[in-house]
Amino acid sequence: MSRSELAETRRWVVKIGSSLLTNDGKGLNHPAIAAWVAQLSELHRQGLELILVSSGAVAAGMERLGWQTRPRALAELQAAASIGQAALVQVYQGYLQTGGMIGAQVLLTHEDLRDRQRYLSARATLRTLLEMGTLPIINENDAVASAELRFGDNDTLAAMVSNLLDADLLIILTDQAGLYEADPRQHPEAQLLHEVRAGDPQLLAMAGGAGSKVGTGGMRSKVMAASRAARSGTATIVASGHEPDVLLRLYRGALLGTRFQPQVPRLAARKRWFVGQLRPMGKLRLDAGAARVLREKGSSLLPVGVTAVEGEFQCGDLVSCLDPEGQEIAQGLINFASAEVAARLGKNSAEITELFGEQEAVELIHRDNLALLP
Repeated sequence: MSRSELAETRRWVVKIGSSLLTNDGKGLNHPAIAAWVAQLSELHRQGLELILVSSGAVAAGMERLGWQTRPRALAELQAAASIGQAALVQVYQGYLQTGGMIGAQVLLTHEDLRDRQRYLSARATLRTLLEMGTLPIINENDAVASAELRFGDNDTLAAMVSNLLDADLLIILTDQAGLYEADPRQHPEAQLLHEVRAGDPQLLAMAGGAGSKVGTGGMRSKVMAASRAARSGTATIVASGHEPDVLLRLYRGALLGTRFQPQVPRLAARKRWFVGQLRPMGKLRLDAGAARVLREKGSSLLPVGVTAVEGEFQCGDLVSCLDPEGQEIAQGLINFASAEVAARLGKNSAEITELFGEQEAVELIHRDNLALLP
């Protein structure tokens, strides 16, 4: 992303990791938060619409409770987050007021973005907050999110918020300089990658394992988040939050961190919803011909080109489409339950009509409900 391209971006999602907001995970780092708010306030004055995805609630709760060790039990983490979230937003509000901004707390669960109506409600609320000139401060609703429906880390949450709000740019700030060609902790000679293609499968191998002991996501989660954001056309920059005035310098076009460039145009709003927010409930394995037609034409998926079905799903669920090599090439909303799909495998339209009679939907996935992946 060039300086001129950055200058044209108007809506940023900024995710700041725990290591940049806390004192080694043991309480909030107030001077650091004040500095972040100062940069956000300046960007706001420059006309940017900003959404902040902030970690730090558990650390703030631990500080209030006098805990020295991060709990492992989900209920204890939820309790610490519940206590800490109020403290975290209170700190933000104090510094935002000094900078002439108003903060708005928004807590989300995966279910909020998985359900279509709740997704649209969250989208409308956040858009209104941006129109009012406020700074939405987003975190996962840890107090009520179950283990099965958690985002897992705020990198994933930030990517999904980027999809939700059609963001031009996602900035993930961490304690690492960006993505290296190999783990720099094991290979000191490894070079920083300044620009890559989001979704490139080789990037995950470069990302290695977990990063800071404070946060829940390492570089691998950031690479995956960039890939998710790219599905709706959002570019991502992963950069070190220890760089002085990193947000302001990025706005001015400084070459910092790693830029993940999307390779696909923005999806229609409905496709952006199901690709960005839903979890695939099953898989369809395609033959070479069906995979080629999907890639080249984006046509509807017919049963004749499907060789196998995996998982249990219902009509309307999201499923993944895999080519003969096992690479995921598309996702879409299925027209039939898994058992019904299995009964139609490999059959053409005439055979299906003979077996099941005239139906409203012959295709397994209509092209309007199908999104190709990079």
